[in-house]
Amino acid sequence: MREPNPGTTNGGISFWYADDGIPAPREPLPGDTTADLCIVGGGYTGLWTAYYLKKAVPFLKITVLEAKFCGYGASGRNGGWLYHGIAGRDRYARQHGKEAAVRLQQAMNDTVTEVIDTAAAEGIDADIHRGGVLEVACTPAQWGRLRDFHAAELAFGEKDRLLLGARDTAARVRVTGAVGSTWTPHGARLHPAKLVKGLADTVEALGVTIHESTPVSEITPQHARTPYGTVRAPYVLRCTEGFTANLKGQKRSWLPMNSSMIVTEPIPADRWAAIGWDGRETLGDMAHAYMYAQRTADDRIALGGRGVPYRYGSRTDKDGRTQAATVEALREILVRFFPTLAGTRVAHAWSGVLGVPRDWCSSVTLDRSTGLGWAGGYVGSGVATANLAARTLRDLVLQDSGQGGPTDLTALPWVNHRVRKWEPEPLRWLGVQGMYAAYREADRRELSGRTTGTHPLATFADRIAGR
Repeated sequence: MREPNPGTTNGGISFWYADDGIPAPREPLPGDTTADLCIVGGGYTGLWTAYYLKKAVPFLKITVLEAKFCGYGASGRNGGWLYHGIAGRDRYARQHGKEAAVRLQQAMNDTVTEVIDTAAAEGIDADIHRGGVLEVACTPAQWGRLRDFHAAELAFGEKDRLLLGARDTAARVRVTGAVGSTWTPHGARLHPAKLVKGLADTVEALGVTIHESTPVSEITPQHARTPYGTVRAPYVLRCTEGFTANLKGQKRSWLPMNSSMIVTEPIPADRWAAIGWDGRETLGDMAHAYMYAQRTADDRIALGGRGVPYRYGSRTDKDGRTQAATVEALREILVRFFPTLAGTRVAHAWSGVLGVPRDWCSSVTLDRSTGLGWAGGYVGSGVATANLAARTLRDLVLQDSGQGGPTDLTALPWVNHRVRKWEPEPLRWLGVQGMYAAYREADRRELSGRTTGTHPLATFADRIAGR
């Protein structure tokens, strides 16, 4: 494989760790042990769950098991979008009624503030800036989808969202070709690795035991099995998101969808003057194979999107290494949005996986008959959703153990949602490859101006996906 560009770091987990450093390793599990509660996975979901449970019941003995190090997965590789989107809201509205889905959305709106306030209270400096989320449209078809999206968000109770034309969009960020945008205040930019590292240190200081370099091979009622021993606990919570397929019996539960990112070198002030982006909103678009970006605290642009969407057999990458073609495709988006950056160097490229259930719905579950619980399937919206999931797992455990009762969170429609498994290979691989090939071709045709509405290929891809 050729290198993406001379001087571009490829892989190495992510730019966020190159910027802030990989944390000192914690000890692996020393042997068989017991706990009141065992959490499998040291990312946002697992660490937030440990945090809220330990805060609620300080005497609980909680053990977190992490295969590599805390934040090795999506929690340390994502785009740093703390925002209120949640996967599956429309389906939950159909299944449980509009009011239930509105309550779920309001909980997500509140979660953005919860993360910001809790990080501040715990002294976690994660470069958080609450500039909201700006999503732009650059073609007539995207503009139609954006207006529909904006109207849907208002219908789910969001009264403070703005619909902006070309001029008002350019006053925020000068995206070439943008014909309009929608902006919500329910979002913030952050540094993913600083958040997860700070959170791990915080829960450890509270008395939670974290064992790293301890991969869990199998979860069964009251047991989490590793090569170094078994943790026995009344409750075992699976918080493994895109790496869930590595567990015995979970190969087809959640598909590990690949997402890739690039980050530029620091951009000088004169080019920022041409681009704008003074509000440091997180930035997205209305393409089918959409992009997401942020202006970092040190004035780079970090931009991501789908590269190779899925690896056969639910395999994952090695430490974030990314194909050169993917890096070039992301660079093309960067330059299309901001032509003045044509000569700007891509400093780092990396990839990671996110968890996708077959019905594309995030969920939180606790099986009261076995003590097994899980949360995830965030479909790329996990930075905030993981926090809401963790507080919900806390309430479910406290209710089941007799230390609490039903709460507003345990009544949300995503609780105890069940979904069928993904198809076996090669159908799984063929379906995902076909879906994203159709999305990319639909985007290409829409950008070329051949259609003013959503291209039928994208509608076909939605049917393949089961969205």
